[in-house]
Amino acid sequence: MRDLKKKNKLVEAAGDVYGKTLMLLPLDVCSDESVKQCINNVKDRHIDILINNAGVGLLGPVESISIEEMKRVFETNFFGVVRMIKEVMPDMKKRRSGHIVVMSSVMGLQGVVFNDVYTASKFAMEGFCESMAVQLMKFNIRLSMIEPGPVHTEFETKMMEDVAKMEYPGVDADTVRYFKDVYLPSSIDIFEAMGQTPEDIAKCTKKVIESSSPRFRNLTNSLYTPIVALKYADETGGLSVNTFYNLLFNFGPLMHITMSILKCLTCSCLRRRTI
Repeated sequence: MRDLKKKNKLVEAAGDVYGKTLMLLPLDVCSDESVKQCINNVKDRHIDILINNAGVGLLGPVESISIEEMKRVFETNFFGVVRMIKEVMPDMKKRRSGHIVVMSSVMGLQGVVFNDVYTASKFAMEGFCESMAVQLMKFNIRLSMIEPGPVHTEFETKMMEDVAKMEYPGVDADTVRYFKDVYLPSSIDIFEAMGQTPEDIAKCTKKVIESSSPRFRNLTNSLYTPIVALKYADETGGLSVNTFYNLLFNFGPLMHITMSILKCLTCSCLRRRTI
């Protein structure tokens, strides 16, 4: 954890295993020194499974986002992952064993409007890991991507509330209106209809790390498979871009109705079959 003062909820959930099979160490993935010190404090630096879970979001019209804010997103979402992999990879190579799991996103496969910078950080990570996976196989090291869609967390809820209230100086009125009056309501519909819980993602991750032949890519929500498939169905990219444009700007009311129906289909009693 970056701040061990915030460990209480985790320690409470861990119960008796804390101090036995669970150990907490300070770690800031944005610091080379912190990453090295954390791994050095692990017995024999022996890491069997590394799960890269640290991440930050960024939402809004790109004209309103400073370059420094963009760099902070990449520092955590991309370079943070690279730092961790670089630190554990040499020891895994020596042992010829290990599994690296990276918490990516469906936005690492398909761009989403007004999520430009966050999406770019996930695309960068997907490209890095896709390249690394080939080399690591030669050393019997597996690399797996976990790719969730929307996930219901306090962080996401607060972010949505905050950006809806913000002013966006320097951004034209039409873009602000599209963001607040078109994108945000549609995004909320999608979260309510297709959103998963952190527990859903944890179960998927557990399944991946326990698999004898883990897959490289693991979409946690099968409802997103057709959306991702659009991108690969047309090499020009026009199909996916035009589809998302029409869904957002031309068929907004239809999309709202569709999401409402989908929400009913993915209620808790049917979730196991649907997702």
